Order: sequence, then structure tokens, then C-alpha cells
Amino acid sequence: MSELQKSLAWTNMPVPDVLGKLPSDQQEELILWAKNVVALKTDGFEELYHAIGMIVKYIPHFVVVPLMTEHIKPQIAAGVCRKMSIEQATVYANELPIDYFSEVALHLESELLARVLEKMKRNPAETYIRRELRDRLASMLSIAAHLDDRMLKTVAAMVTLPETDEDFVDSPHKPVIEKIRTIQEKSHRK
Repeated sequence: MSELQKSLAWTNMPVPDVLGKLPSDQQEELILWAKNVVALKTDGFEELYHAIGMIVKYIPHFVVVPLMTEHIKPQIAAGVCRKMSIEQATVYANELPIDYFSEVALHLESELLARVLEKMKRNPAETYIRRELRDRLASMLSIAAHLDDRMLKTVAAMVTLPETDEDFVDSPHKPVIEKIRTIQEKSHRK
């Protein structure tokens, strides 16, 4: 990964090839400009997320969940989730439709999502894990790196990893893959 790609990884978007052709000083200037634009355009979002999180504490979940899924974009819901306690976020996670929860989860840090999954009810947590393993294996492995042993065993029971390590030699997920393989080997011996 180039320095340009590392610097813009937070965007979760591919870096246009034309930017790679710029001299490094112009790349740095462009990166700084992009970060400043984002900071300017998102100024006040953190306070808004906090306020929404405080407000929904006093509204019944059966009212909030339909409004959320119909009117709040997943990245906004993720911002609100970051401001909630793990317990409060878990209550919503358990009640959200899996499609919406999966979209919200894309905008959450892996460690936060792991804490929420650990506290979720079994069925919605397992449904989410199955879906992520099927659709976004790398994302699920990033989350799995932060899971407690109980939930990591759940992941290990559901995932089928390639027989050889060749695919994972340079993978940032290699440590969690090794843990999952160890869990799978222990369960096969029983």
C-alpha cells in the first residue's frame, strides 16, 4: 500500500490513479485539503450524535427502530452508536433488521462491534456473523480479532478456512486465523 493509499484509507474509497501520479508534496497538500474539507463539513456531528443518543434513551425502542431504519442513514446510526453505552447499543442491535444492522456495522470500529456482538442475543449475533462470513470475510476476521473466547468459538464453528496458509501469509488477519484454526482443531479432537 502506498503512502497516499495509507493516508486516505479512512475514506474507505479507492484512491484515483491520477492522484498517484502527482509529486509527493502535491499529494500531501491534497490529503491535507481533503481532511480539512471533511472536518469543516462534519463540524458538529459528534455533538449531534451524542444528542440523538441521549434523546433515544427516553423513546421506546418499538418507536425508534422503525424510524431509524426508514429515515436514518446507516453511517449516521453508527455515529450515534459510538456515543451510546455498549448496553444501549446492544439493545438496538438486537432489534434492528439484519440488512440495516449490517450496513451500520460497516461504519463501526471492529473493537466496538466486537463488544456489541458479545452482548447481543444469540440468534441475531449468529445471523450477523454468518452473513459477514459469507459476504465480507475480511471484515468479520477484523472483528473476530477483538472477540472474547466464547464468541470466537462461535465464529470458528461457522467459518471454513482454506486448508493452506498460502492465502494468509501476508494477511493482517493471520493471528486471528491461527486462533480460529486452534479452536477448530480442538473441537475436532473431541
